[in-house]
Amino acid sequence: QFSRMNSSSQTNNLKDILQNKIDDLEKQVLSRVNSLEEGKLSPRNESEERGKIESTLTSLHQRISDLEKGQKDNRPPDRFQLTFPLRTNYMYAKVKKSLPEMYAFSICMWIKSNASPGMGTPFSYAVPGQANELVLIEWGNNPMEILINDKVAKLPFVINDGKWHHICVTWTTRDGVWEAYQDGTQTGNGENLAPYHPIKPQGVLVLGQEQDTLGGGFDATQAFVGELAHFNVWDRKLSPGEVYGLATCSSKALAGNVIAWAEANIDIYGGATKWTFEACRQLN
Repeated sequence: QFSRMNSSSQTNNLKDILQNKIDDLEKQVLSRVNSLEEGKLSPRNESEERGKIESTLTSLHQRISDLEKGQKDNRPPDRFQLTFPLRTNYMYAKVKKSLPEMYAFSICMWIKSNASPGMGTPFSYAVPGQANELVLIEWGNNPMEILINDKVAKLPFVINDGKWHHICVTWTTRDGVWEAYQDGTQTGNGENLAPYHPIKPQGVLVLGQEQDTLGGGFDATQAFVGELAHFNVWDRKLSPGEVYGLATCSSKALAGNVIAWAEANIDIYGGATKWTFEACRQLN
């Protein structure tokens, strides 16, 4: 049947199949979570039930990956997005390499969410002895914040509308100067954010969860719900022109020189899924 369809029909059919699988995943997980919360399952059966959930997620994720393989084979290595459909403590992605010691950084990404209250934690970087070395979080009814060594700056982002937005945060250790960009335009800045504290190396960089311990200690209430793509990290402050190029999907846009967005650089866990990234196609 697929062989008789044209390319467009195949793509639409595939997306429908994938969405149905995601819907099935949500229903099964929510049903089991509700059973746990209502006390229908004894503590003795809780670990067994968790095992069933993990098994279901793994099975569905594998089936989705198989279905999507045709799309993957034809797309560039950076043209993908991560989807976190549920607020859980087990869906996340992990960047395979750590950050080096950094005296400045720029972190940029595309992000899409309408989760309430708060979209959660797009990324967290923990190092031995400091779980909040570098964190971006919107928790509860608070504004989005960036934490560096447990010091906090509130960011003037307005992005929780279910649409794709490009955001960047730049920072330098000298005087703790920071800038925030949304959709290519600077929307805020400040100073005295962890001044003269270099970002420490040898940590764990997680997408989608806030770490209370190195590489773990996830709390579902702080989990990211939505979609994320083109997460890039530089060890310097980007210029306004460079940020604008990223937000407008310019063909000259740079990839991160510390962390570059590529499928080979990221492992995903717990049922988070990879889809083909569409935002730049819509802009161009």
